[in-house]
Amino acid sequence: MSETGPFRLPRGGRLIDRAYQLPFRFDGRQLRGLQGDTIASALLASGQLMMGRSFKYHRPRGPIASGAEEPNAILGLGQSGRFEPNQRATTTPLVGGMVTNSQNCWPSLNVDVGAVNNLLYRFLPAGFYYKTFIHPRPAWKHLFEPIIRRSAGLGKAPTEADPDTYEQAYDHADLVVVGGGVAGLSAALEAGREGKSVIVLEQTPVFGGRAAVDHADGQARIDALLADLRALPNVTMRRSTMATGLYDHGYLLAREAIADHDPNAGLPRQRLWRIRAGHVVVATGALERPLSFAGNDVPGVMLASAVRDFIVDYGVAPGRSILVVTNNDDAYRTALAALDAGLTVPAVIDARPSATGALPEAVRARGVRVLTGSAIAGVRGGHAVEDVKICSHAGSGDVQEIIPADCVAMSGGWSPVVHLWSHCGGKLNWHDDRAMFAPDLARPPTGHDGRAMATPVGAAAGDLLVGAADEQPLLPVWVMPVNATRKMKFKMWLDFQNDVKVSDVELAAQEGYHSVEHTKRYTTLGMATDQGKVSNINGLAILSKALNQPIPQTGTTTFRPPYTPLTLGTIAAEARGELFQPLRKTPMHNWAEARGAHWEPVGHWRRAYCYLQGAETPHDAVAREIRAVRASVGTLDASTLGKIIVKGPDAGKFLDMMYTGMMSTLPVGKCRYGLICNENGFLNDDGVAARLSEDTWLVHTTTGGADRMHAHMEDWLQCEWWDWKVYTANVTEQWAQVAVVGPKARVLLERLGGMDLSAEALPFMQWAEGEIAGIPARVFRISFSGELSFEVAVPANRGLELWEKLHEAGKDLNVTPYGTEAMHVMRAEKGFIMIGDETDGTVIPQDLGMSWAISKKKTDYIGKRAQERSFMASPDRWKLVGLESVDGRMLPDGVYAVAEGTNANGQRNVQGRVTSTYVSPTLNKPIAMGLVKHGPDRMGEVLEFPVAGAETYKARIVDPVFYDKEGSRANG
Repeated sequence: MSETGPFRLPRGGRLIDRAYQLPFRFDGRQLRGLQGDTIASALLASGQLMMGRSFKYHRPRGPIASGAEEPNAILGLGQSGRFEPNQRATTTPLVGGMVTNSQNCWPSLNVDVGAVNNLLYRFLPAGFYYKTFIHPRPAWKHLFEPIIRRSAGLGKAPTEADPDTYEQAYDHADLVVVGGGVAGLSAALEAGREGKSVIVLEQTPVFGGRAAVDHADGQARIDALLADLRALPNVTMRRSTMATGLYDHGYLLAREAIADHDPNAGLPRQRLWRIRAGHVVVATGALERPLSFAGNDVPGVMLASAVRDFIVDYGVAPGRSILVVTNNDDAYRTALAALDAGLTVPAVIDARPSATGALPEAVRARGVRVLTGSAIAGVRGGHAVEDVKICSHAGSGDVQEIIPADCVAMSGGWSPVVHLWSHCGGKLNWHDDRAMFAPDLARPPTGHDGRAMATPVGAAAGDLLVGAADEQPLLPVWVMPVNATRKMKFKMWLDFQNDVKVSDVELAAQEGYHSVEHTKRYTTLGMATDQGKVSNINGLAILSKALNQPIPQTGTTTFRPPYTPLTLGTIAAEARGELFQPLRKTPMHNWAEARGAHWEPVGHWRRAYCYLQGAETPHDAVAREIRAVRASVGTLDASTLGKIIVKGPDAGKFLDMMYTGMMSTLPVGKCRYGLICNENGFLNDDGVAARLSEDTWLVHTTTGGADRMHAHMEDWLQCEWWDWKVYTANVTEQWAQVAVVGPKARVLLERLGGMDLSAEALPFMQWAEGEIAGIPARVFRISFSGELSFEVAVPANRGLELWEKLHEAGKDLNVTPYGTEAMHVMRAEKGFIMIGDETDGTVIPQDLGMSWAISKKKTDYIGKRAQERSFMASPDRWKLVGLESVDGRMLPDGVYAVAEGTNANGQRNVQGRVTSTYVSPTLNKPIAMGLVKHGPDRMGEVLEFPVAGAETYKARIVDPVFYDKEGSRANG
């Protein structure tokens, strides 16, 4: 066994079970850990200190932390489809049979050719990539770009499908406590005893935090709290559950590790919780900060709290001789833990002028030297710590003593974990006496009612001295003295993974990057996988010093969710493969499939394009369906059309703003066609609205527009007109809807009985409620085909029943189911527009000759002001027309009509385009619709439509209504 480096202690380790050994592999070597180990503790116990290479300079890296803040021990984990890059060894529990690999090195971890970058550091300062590669000479670019692209990124992306399963779940509680330490458990117990529903989320497998280790009565207190909480039925406790983000309205995301990296468990690997909380208690503790000194990245230099965790929790010694360097009392606990484990502590280097509290005295009593007013001038070592150079903290960095050691435990103080507090707008205050940002309790994140949405407690609130009132205050230390040589200064690190140095931040300030956000991007400080949990506070303090301004003026970068990375499998959960975009099917789907339906996707729905019979082609089937509808009667499954209930005292006023026309004046029992525009004036959707009662409307939308238009309505209600009394509900899937269309439509429905559907009882653009064939129904007299038409809406669970009864009763009428293409052709024959065909995001109602649908009685609607702008009101805009082929050829869809001359790009000028084109079996000729400049004023003019590789198409401008211009057929 080596006389230096990490090893497994013969006793101790509160989280491990020494009776169960777990085999695993690291870089091809077969190793063994214990039940309860993390990968990091198992590697250290096996003597493996170096676990990776840094991104930029490929410097050797070992673990610096023991939790989610770890930037160095980042591994590739698993094989084949279960391979994942960038997994934290410090938080990933060891599972028997695991295969792990180091990253960012080739050909091996110990011998890495990328380490040549370390020798070229003078040529690779902060921002070198901006300066070098923005405008490179072509030869330079072709030489270096492939190399840079191959070098980019950390770790390798998996190439095979993930075979594991993931799930998502929903929960809600009066109070959610994030953090299962003493402060969080106490807050949960208080709320639970008040009868509130409580959920406690703890990111690690055990509750209690460090209190069990750092305080004599810590474990007893934790056990008592847990016993009381588990006795309360209204309290739910979740371990191994990381709260990753806090959003508006108390919406919290949390990832629960159920069977992480254990393919033999037969359980989902992870579960993503979507939780609605009445209030959130943030008890997320604090993170220890490193110190900046030369060589602070050598493997074996760790946070003092991490050294303590490895010793106490896992029975692992990070080294045999542990030197402690600190600016606060807490690090002395690490010295005591090391001594209790039988390890050597050659000295404690304390930057403060004096250290007289209980903890320093306890260390002195164990025979350890405490060197106050001292600092580290440098750490010597390549792949491991060999010795440490000591200097005066107030001096110039001249070495006073060299102390042999194989581990350095450093502590630069603590920073509250304020991420969740900040995600929803909670503000921070800087505390000079404790050198930290802590939540400003006067400016919390607020909910919709203006009340505080979250409360920080314990260390997360900045209360770092609970139970330790006799501790001395820390001395803010950001950079320890260093010898003036450039080589030494090069070795003072802030961001360990991205190789950001103290000198990089100073250079950024010198080059004008005074904003902390700009400095972050220029230097990549805090852009590693730990997202600055270790580096950011030190970095902004050094930037503040370089700018000669106070730290609060510099501020912090933005805290964004997730707090720790989420695998895409957890985010997607079941939404992959066939379930990636779940198909919506109407109640009549199976009936249609059994009768030759040829499907097409429309939004998330599958709609029948046509119904194939025998050896028919789709073209033949569409023609047959249209002839049957025009001659007798057809049925269309219109269940997919959007159906939105709009209700409330202000519903009429709201719909008047939504639609270009007036909806508030619509009488109960009647229907009205309407257009909806976006705020830029462009046509967004159309459909028929029916007034159900004095305060209730049913709004129909296009199939693809139901979810979108409901979201559009809610966006305006929640963000602009939040005080209007309006309720909306998307009830699309609650109703099946069947269009019964054709000259015999009324005859067919009357055979089913139940309602008076005569022209006198139910005129065009009215609706009635009753029963059809004993089924509760709403019947709307509206038409999209130009024929006599009734749209019958029934509860979704009775849609198939109605459909089958219609087809049984109409056999002698040759009742024919028809699909979406027949519907499209028939509407084009009538000159009716289709959203998505005649519109493309640049079209306004006036372009389509639909000024009649714009009310002149109201002063405003969404999009009105935009439509009054000069470009929108220009007479030169393209307008809707019909197009009739000159030679009988069907015009290609989307083809452009050309004009004389060329534009500035040398291309032929265009004056219009085809929006819809079909062969009409009714008229026995091709028809088309299009948008043409000054189109309605150019009737009879022939346009040319050139197409590459074909003879130029020609078409005559005609009226867009090709069939039954008088509209008599719609009345039967």
